[in-house]
Amino acid sequence: MANKEDTTQVFHIIKALNGARPFKVFERFLETPEGQARFQERRYLPPLLDNHAELAKLPENTVGRAYLHFMQSQGLTAQGLVDEYAKFESTNKFEASEDFMWFANRLRDTHDLLHVFTGYSRDALGEACVLGFTYSQDKNIGARFIAYMAGLEIKKSVPRGAPVFAAIRQGEKLGRAAVKIYTQDILALMEEDLDSARKRLNVGTPTRYFEVHEALRSNNIDPYGLIAAA
Repeated sequence: MANKEDTTQVFHIIKALNGARPFKVFERFLETPEGQARFQERRYLPPLLDNHAELAKLPENTVGRAYLHFMQSQGLTAQGLVDEYAKFESTNKFEASEDFMWFANRLRDTHDLLHVFTGYSRDALGEACVLGFTYSQDKNIGARFIAYMAGLEIKKSVPRGAPVFAAIRQGEKLGRAAVKIYTQDILALMEEDLDSARKRLNVGTPTRYFEVHEALRSNNIDPYGLIAAA
């Protein structure tokens, strides 16, 4: 609550709450043709996602160009999330096979793609809604817990009637309806037209999230100032 950018805390919460659930999600992933295809490739995504020179060569309306714009506008890199996890891992060794860790890393490394597909930004509510979406995609209880705890905190600062929890619940609903992003061939996905990819993956529009933003701005409240570092 002190600082939504302190990503290391996310990993502590996820480890504390998720139990054996991620292993079951991994097993179900391997039972699908898409999961088997991704597992046979076993690509490590951060170097590919951070190859901004190659992404910049893609046509303007592609997923890759939208991802590039998002990451550069926010000052983010895929390696940055890896580094945050390394801080956590230095004192919290996670015992698991290399195969499972490849899968867990894939879930981590596709997080920012979810922002691009859903339209949720990196304000506190946007992150909460993305975590709601994430919960429906991979049953990450820790992500859901953080989403609703953030919602409680956000509620303290928004105008009465602003649909904060409705926005988070809609994030969950959109995640349930959508094809699981982490099952996709990420390199091929980058070359797709963004609107066409959203339609193919059945990613809906987060209308309730935009309603909250409108209510905040109508009351001269900066959405990006909530749960921010001092």
